[in-house]
Amino acid sequence: LALGWACWKTYLGRPATDWYRGAAMSVLGGAFLLNRRPEEALPVLKASLALKRRHWWRDEAYILVAQTNLASCLDDVGRGQEALILMREIYARRIASYGLAHEHTIQTGSNLIVTMFRLGLYDEGKTLLRDQLVPAARRLLGYDHDTTLDLNKNLANAIQEDPKRSRDDLLEAETILLEVVKRRRRVFGPTHPDTLLSERDLSNARVKLATRMHA
Repeated sequence: LALGWACWKTYLGRPATDWYRGAAMSVLGGAFLLNRRPEEALPVLKASLALKRRHWWRDEAYILVAQTNLASCLDDVGRGQEALILMREIYARRIASYGLAHEHTIQTGSNLIVTMFRLGLYDEGKTLLRDQLVPAARRLLGYDHDTTLDLNKNLANAIQEDPKRSRDDLLEAETILLEVVKRRRRVFGPTHPDTLLSERDLSNARVKLATRMHA
């Protein structure tokens, strides 16, 4: 946080149109977020986005980064619905700018589904994963890439957490997680932390399935 303040104070005296001054404001807001002080980060990130929209409105990527930081902050302070609206906008603009099969778009979509699931929007989030994010990650990165495997894991977890889940849904989640475990063992090895974590997820899924079958 001290470095964030130092960066801001260094460029504070420059004109509002100075790029480094705008970047320093973003650094300060990010420093508040990293130090788990989202309430203090929020006004800084709002001002940062407003500044970029006013002076760098043609720089799409610059504005999208500022919007992403603000959306994350809104989520952290419990304003999930506002964060969701902003994240939907960011995701749509990523698709328009880069296409669906692009790492920036996939990462933005990953952030979006986390907020969706936190707000209980399981059906929409699962559809987004199945129809867009997982296929895009497979095309761009391959079936064995860590991001692709994480998206599959998120889909399985969402299936299990959905209050409307059925026995067949739990079977699907187990099948997805088993595939994730097999790929992680082959790519990362049996002792890798991500492999072990995936094995734990699979074990938990099987417990939930067994409980449902004997209920």
